[in-house]
Amino acid sequence: MKYDIAIIGGGPAGYTAAERAAAGGLKTVLFEKKTIGGVCLNEGCIPTKTLLYSAKLWDSMKGTSKYGISLPDAPAFDMEKIIGRKDKVVKMLTGGVKMTVTSYGTAVVEQEAVIEGEENGLFRISAGGERYEVTYLLICTGSDTVIPPIPGLAETDYWTSKEALESKVLPRSLAIVGGGVIGMEFASFFNSMGVKVSVIEMMPEILGAMDKETSGMLRSDYLKRGVDFYLNTKVTAVSNTGVTIEREGKTSRIEAEKTLISVGRKANLGQVGLDRLNIELLHNGVKVDEHMLTSHPGVYACGDITGRSMLAHTAIRESEVAINHILNVEDRMNYDCVPGVVYTNPEVAGVGKTEEELKAAGVSYHVQKLPMVYSGRFVAENEGANGLCKLILDDGDHIIGCHLLGNPASELIVIAGIAVQHGYTVEEFQKSVFPHPTVGEIFHETLFA
Repeated sequence: MKYDIAIIGGGPAGYTAAERAAAGGLKTVLFEKKTIGGVCLNEGCIPTKTLLYSAKLWDSMKGTSKYGISLPDAPAFDMEKIIGRKDKVVKMLTGGVKMTVTSYGTAVVEQEAVIEGEENGLFRISAGGERYEVTYLLICTGSDTVIPPIPGLAETDYWTSKEALESKVLPRSLAIVGGGVIGMEFASFFNSMGVKVSVIEMMPEILGAMDKETSGMLRSDYLKRGVDFYLNTKVTAVSNTGVTIEREGKTSRIEAEKTLISVGRKANLGQVGLDRLNIELLHNGVKVDEHMLTSHPGVYACGDITGRSMLAHTAIRESEVAINHILNVEDRMNYDCVPGVVYTNPEVAGVGKTEEELKAAGVSYHVQKLPMVYSGRFVAENEGANGLCKLILDDGDHIIGCHLLGNPASELIVIAGIAVQHGYTVEEFQKSVFPHPTVGEIFHETLFA
């Protein structure tokens, strides 16, 4: 069976590439050994946000009195129904993605694919007892959860994000090992649902490389809600009753009914057969250029396997760049304008450079920022809430970064992303007209701050 392009992995990178390739006239085959949609759709982005939306509604119901509304009965939630709705959403979306991919004419093979080698300018792939020959190869095999070598972990009934998304029973207490994006989203959900949450993070602040000012503000908000944070802290042992930690040379214990491991993800480089093509690696991922081309002239790689930016929307954009290069359409990958979002309540989002990144590089910059309460719509819809809009500018007043705390940051950050992508100056961005009243007006106010 001969094809123009084989795509291995059916996550956001893979299914998007399959659609774009087939639409561009390439005879396309997509291999996915599990379920179309990858980690994002099945046990990551979509199910997590479905649960977080239920938690957000629950938070809103508990706070209706702030808006002059009284409920006749005490509100309640049903975890079985919340999980059931999550499963329904995932099933609907995975089915929709598969239908869309096949509608373009892509052949979908739900088997594990293995690269056997290359002969006469064609790549040989085996899957489900069949053999395929293709001209181009796109690797989108994603990533796996990192399981750290913590003493006692192997003997502990711990959670990863997968198990946390499936449990219909809430633990009384939860220790989250890792205060990155995934860890904080689960901290947000379980805190809203009444679970006692402790977050243990080795770094001085939560949320990894994101802006430290907005990260600190979010942490302060959740401290008030009862979440305990242990920063600059190492987990030295885990058991079914909690975790042992070491901080400032002192050892202590956090009692917890359940432990969630959330220390990051690693590129899935094994099993697919990349070694047979001598593909060059870089920083625990596949090395690619600005066209997503690997060290082999016929092999591309997109998504988490590159280890560059493990985000679904990054993967989607990377796959578009790769297919455009194959189709001789001018396009290049630009990571400077990829937004990052934390879907806590309130949301945090950022795009472009951070102050910490610029300081470390010795690059000159300046900041314009305002509290979100300078937006009338924000005040009307977020009673008593805090928030921040921060714009980072270079010496020529170009927008090179933006960081937001406050709902709906996830929807607003794309506006700043476009400004970063096109190199808008403050003066150029000031001429954009924002409808009134909207939370997005905070950009206009901040530009004149």
